[in-house]
This record gives sequence, structure tokens and C-alpha cells, in this order.
Amino acid sequence: MSFFLAWLADPLRVGAVSPSSPALADAITREITPACAPVIELGPGTGVFTRSLIRRGIPEERIALIERGRGFARTLEHAFPRARVLEMDAARLAEIDPFDGERAGAVVSGLPLLLMRPRDVLTLLEGAFEWLRPDAAFYQFTYGLEPPVAARTLDRLGLEIVRAGGTLANVPPASVYRIRRRRAYTASRRAGEARLPCRR
Repeated sequence: MSFFLAWLADPLRVGAVSPSSPALADAITREITPACAPVIELGPGTGVFTRSLIRRGIPEERIALIERGRGFARTLEHAFPRARVLEMDAARLAEIDPFDGERAGAVVSGLPLLLMRPRDVLTLLEGAFEWLRPDAAFYQFTYGLEPPVAARTLDRLGLEIVRAGGTLANVPPASVYRIRRRRAYTASRRAGEARLPCRR
């Protein structure tokens, strides 16, 4: 009910009338291993993805939760007292240092990118990759049929996007996309390494 009320108050920011399902949480965190820590989560809402990250072996204290909504932020602080809960707009991510200079191995995003202005998406991705390791990935889900980031934005930032999974067991069904730096992907292919991030 709290999620639905938050959507009524600001549908463009919340982007869905109900929380993501556990099936979607499993799909968006499937490639994440303990080697990815620390991990940044954008728009965690009720913490469905956060719980999945912890089940994947990411220590709670190695997760930064970037949440703009005050009500959601207070809920997250109570549910995950050891995580770093930052009540702020994710577009300002470049302005902070979530892990005291340490780069993250993954970003998991629950933000409605398709409802955001292209320039805001560009700023968001630019800030996120500022704090990601060279081989790290940004995971984004979408309800749309097309990738959630425009080709022009990807080209400008030197990124590439591929579909990494999805689930029908969500309302509505969703796809998961992996976004990475093009140079990191090219280098890993030359070296014959696994395409998935955070593998050691």
C-alpha cells in the first residue's frame, strides 16, 4: 500500500504501481557475485533487490542504497541498518563518494529510465560509471520492448547495452539489461575472458 501511495504522489519518479517481484530481483542480480562488492543500488524502494543482493553474498555493509523518497529511505534504514542509505536524487551520484574512494563492482537500478528525460539519463549513467570499476556493469530493468537507454546516450558515454535476462513472473513482465563500458568488453574478448563481470 505504501508503494502504491508513493506512486500516486509521484508516478514519474516511482514508475510502477507495485514493488518488483522476487523473480525480477533474482533476474537483475543473477550475475552478481561476492566479488562484485561493493554494490550501489539506485531507487531501492522497498528493498526487494537489496534482499536478493544479500542472498547473493554481498555483505549488507557493502551496499549503498540511493533513495530519493523519504518514506522509502526511512524504511530501508530500518530494514538494512548496516547498509549505507543515502537520501538523495540518484542524478547527483557524481557529487558523492559512496565507499570512501573504493570503486563498486556493480550498480543495480530500479529507476524508471524510460520515464526520464534523456539528459537526466545521461547524467545518471555518467555519475554511476564514475564510481564503477573498469570491468563493472550497470543492471537496469524495463517494462518496455526496447532497451531503456537510447543509442545516442550510449554512444556519447562509450557504453554498450545487452539484454541479460528477464521474467514473466512480474507485474508487468520485465527485461533486464546489462550496460558496460565498450573498452572493457572489447579487452575481455581479446583476452578470451568470461563476458560476465566480477568473476575471479
